[in-house]
Amino acid sequence: MDIPIVTTQKLSYSFGKQTVLDNISLEVPRGSIYGFLGPNGAGKTTTLRLILGLLQKRNGIINVFGNDLSSNRISVLKRTGLLIEQPSLYLHLNGRQNLQIFRLPYNSLKSRINEVLQIVGLSDAGNKKVRAYSLGMKQRLGIAIALLHDPELLILDEPVNGLDPNGIVEIRDLLKHLNKEYGKTIILSSHLLSEIEKTASNVAIIHKGKILFQNTMEELLHIQSDSSVIEIETGDNEKAIQVLQQTVPVTLRGNRILVRRQSKEQIASLNALLVKEGIQVFRLVLTQNDIENIFMQITSM
Repeated sequence: MDIPIVTTQKLSYSFGKQTVLDNISLEVPRGSIYGFLGPNGAGKTTTLRLILGLLQKRNGIINVFGNDLSSNRISVLKRTGLLIEQPSLYLHLNGRQNLQIFRLPYNSLKSRINEVLQIVGLSDAGNKKVRAYSLGMKQRLGIAIALLHDPELLILDEPVNGLDPNGIVEIRDLLKHLNKEYGKTIILSSHLLSEIEKTASNVAIIHKGKILFQNTMEELLHIQSDSSVIEIETGDNEKAIQVLQQTVPVTLRGNRILVRRQSKEQIASLNALLVKEGIQVFRLVLTQNDIENIFMQITSM
């Protein structure tokens, strides 16, 4: 089994007397798109800065590529691309000129400029002044800069923040492409639940400096599915409850009978049972607790 590409153990950090991170333990699987989800001010950016060595670690352990960050920071950064907040670009220069400047400290080949422009979909805009780029194009150019040295790991902090819907879709598709076609492991922080849901394979939810959930996106969707209920409206709810509670636990909310989610076959059986007892069924529908509600439940704990 592959060693996780990033792990933190009991990572804590404070600004003065204010605790920003409280015993954060993360495990980022190699080859994943790891969604780091939380409201603004939850501690996402601080965590990423610590993983990159941009802040001095206070308490805890950080391992990247299986190595302790504190004694291997330079080698770690050589294998890591990053875009923290907005990219720092030279607006009076064109895209190629920006890449030319940034490739020098990376010691990347000049041919790499064309390669990364093609990867991020900016080949036709390479000779265009960056001041004329849309915000989405600037973000893609920032990702191109992060790709110049062909890193194994990409760390992106709120890359779709402020983008219009088209720009969000472009970044989402780009990240999936980098992950699937180029094998990049991506840590993606965001306060936008919908984007993490559509992009990430794994997710951690942070709130007020604490990790409240960490698992696969599939598991989060499973929690969503398990929290779903069947809503039933009948012509005689009192009798329907008496009939149903012999088979399943039921509750009454207003004029609706609620039953914990069942299989399709069980749903059909409940309907058949009610009809057999001569009870009119006006409505029987599966209502899913959406991901946003699950997120609100987790962060309100």
